[in-house]
Amino acid sequence: MGRQAAGDGIEAICATPHIRHDHDVRIEEVAGRVEALNERLRAEGVPVTVLQGGEVAETAVEGLGEEELAQVALGGGRWILLEPAPGPLSDTLLKRVGHLAERGHRALIAHPERHLSADMYARIAALVAAGALVQATADFFLREHTAAGMASLAKAGLIHVLSSDAHSSHGGRPVHMSEAFERLAALEQVAPHLEWMRETAPRAIVEGAELELPFGPVV
Repeated sequence: MGRQAAGDGIEAICATPHIRHDHDVRIEEVAGRVEALNERLRAEGVPVTVLQGGEVAETAVEGLGEEELAQVALGGGRWILLEPAPGPLSDTLLKRVGHLAERGHRALIAHPERHLSADMYARIAALVAAGALVQATADFFLREHTAAGMASLAKAGLIHVLSSDAHSSHGGRPVHMSEAFERLAALEQVAPHLEWMRETAPRAIVEGAELELPFGPVV
């Protein structure tokens, strides 16, 4: 996966194990495992750095202590990758965004495109208004049955960063995002903000910095 990323021009990857009841992730071991992996990458000559993080289920976030939450923040900063509960986006997700804000964290909403509903656009806009940003899966911009919907979300100003959401080097989604950014570059509403989406926002997120949105939802 590191070699796939390097071939696509990716310099850093946030490792985001699922933090939820059905995955045995030992949060206290994450930092050490990330460092061991980086040592292996350096030994293999792969020019990619792995950063710690986690994909925190909205049903798990309130049960995490302050130290645990800090250890699964993206890049060790203050941004939490928040996974919506199965089914349509609901008021509970908005509540969890507020809960994180009260604890000094910002939320990055993972793959909302998987949670279709008639009011999905309005719900995503409400999350953005509450201080969250939205991460979409790059591969969905390339699939015939999802590309149009993803473009529509992007044109509505409801996507801020992309992820590969890759789980393996042996199949499924590759650690590639350049092709999806090429699709975004072709959208006149998105093209002026491409550098912000590809460089500025991801860097700020992993550095734990604040972000000012250069565009807002149009719904």
